[in-house]
Amino acid sequence: MALHFLVESVPDGDRVELTGAEAHHAAVVRRVRPGEEVTVGDGRGVWLTGLVEEAASGRVAIRIDARVDVAAPSPRLVLVQALAKGDRDELAVQAATELGVDEIVPWQAARSISRWSAEKAAKGVARWGTIVREAAKQAHRAWVPTVSAPVTTAQLAARAGARLLVLEPTASLPLSALTLEHADTRDLVLVVGPEGGIAPEEIAALTDAGGEAVRLGATVLRTSTAGPAALALLNARLGRW
Repeated sequence: MALHFLVESVPDGDRVELTGAEAHHAAVVRRVRPGEEVTVGDGRGVWLTGLVEEAASGRVAIRIDARVDVAAPSPRLVLVQALAKGDRDELAVQAATELGVDEIVPWQAARSISRWSAEKAAKGVARWGTIVREAAKQAHRAWVPTVSAPVTTAQLAARAGARLLVLEPTASLPLSALTLEHADTRDLVLVVGPEGGIAPEEIAALTDAGGEAVRLGATVLRTSTAGPAALALLNARLGRW
């Protein structure tokens, strides 16, 4: 499979250049060579296929042979990931990107051990954005997921026009039995709690706002695996896999 690279914007014409860190990664780390086929995207649906003409650490020139404009997925799959200790939330972000999530929202849940202050929040969002970008390249995705600003439970409950699916191991409704209407294009928002689970008052706030409590199975998954597992199931239910 051809290597995939990202550019900020796609220029007019039949050539594109990788510069800076992306060129260094292509020429030095991945060791692309003239004549090798690669793909290039802008992360917003443009998909280019071409041959490398020149490869140096600061510049990689590619002649474009084909262009495809990939439509944005509908409905969008959104992961609301509670902040977690260690790298568990980052593992969830990486896997979710590989599995087709369209947006990732950090959530400062009541039981989150990790806490993001204003300064730490900016760094955290940037860190998750880097993880998403690299995972999207590895997965050869035409659309790179967005990483939104952290939300509180109240802000999450007020998310308009979305279908909130709260992952709760004690819920009576399995996610696999959820009714999905083909004509329903609302965002499917998966809410994943931290290590200690979602607090009862948070579940009440989200379900009072129209959220649906759903479970994955008979076992309790880690915060790092619950979201990716749910995304895999929804991909199959929606016919994407």
